[in-house]
Amino acid sequence: MKIVVLDGLALAANDLNYDDFKEFGEVRVYENTSHDEVIERIGDSDIIMTNKVVISKDIMDACPNLKLICVLATGYNVIDTEAAREKGIVVTNIPAYSTASVAQYVFACILRYCNRIEEHDQSVKKGEWISADAFSYRVAPLYELSGKTLGIIGFGSIGKAVSKIAKAFEMNVLVYSRTIYPQFESSNLKFVDLPTLLSNSDFVSLHCPLTAQTNNLINMEMLKKMKPSAVLINSSRGAVVNEADLAAALNEDIISAAALDVLCYEPMRDNCPLKDAKNVIITPHIAWAPLETRQRLLEIAKNNIRSFLNGEPINVVS
Repeated sequence: MKIVVLDGLALAANDLNYDDFKEFGEVRVYENTSHDEVIERIGDSDIIMTNKVVISKDIMDACPNLKLICVLATGYNVIDTEAAREKGIVVTNIPAYSTASVAQYVFACILRYCNRIEEHDQSVKKGEWISADAFSYRVAPLYELSGKTLGIIGFGSIGKAVSKIAKAFEMNVLVYSRTIYPQFESSNLKFVDLPTLLSNSDFVSLHCPLTAQTNNLINMEMLKKMKPSAVLINSSRGAVVNEADLAAALNEDIISAAALDVLCYEPMRDNCPLKDAKNVIITPHIAWAPLETRQRLLEIAKNNIRSFLNGEPINVVS
């Protein structure tokens, strides 16, 4: 079998590699692949591994040996799955590998906003505690999570994990989801409509897939329903949020702050409207990226390929 990894840098930079996949055959690894390079690099390969490289029908037509597309992510919108199905090409993904790490990221953002540890550390290191008039002082407001309300939009595995942590902090949880799960409802977790969630939440965390229905879901109309003190957290997909509207909402104090791990265009573009917005934290799509999470992803990918070669494919999306 000939295997090619089209964009291996983000997953395995510095601390991991693709050597274990050599048990299946010849492996070629490219850090990144542009659209114009895709067909040449796939060549006569039987299996491709990709995260963000788009695989269209034209590419499949030009690569007749292709038998398996192994998407190194949960989302597989970069693949023309209908064309793959017509050609008998199996497409697999990596489900539920990053649940713990993304939930952890959400609360890293929430706790940063509530505890302001970085700002206080900087204050102390500038000598402000040495010259302080009291044993304790604040350079920014501090907040308890107990009793606050977290709104969760999307209630898949990550949304459920976030709700579990929120309840451990004695927060109230409001959920907006296509599917209502009565077994999760309790005195401090309720399923509500979107306007109710937005108007009552102190923190709003996005965990929905990007679809025609969720594209630009959080726009100015929705942002104006939120509390002026509310914080928006997006670790789902960038296009769920209208970036220009969010920048305006932050700059005009319509909401208090935002923490974003995803943007509409990645890597970030210089003209991104959020680049210079007030009170926004932007991280370079790292919620999925702890070492253990990426090790788990690679192990699932190996199992996907092994199962396919054994004639019993798993995690098939097309």
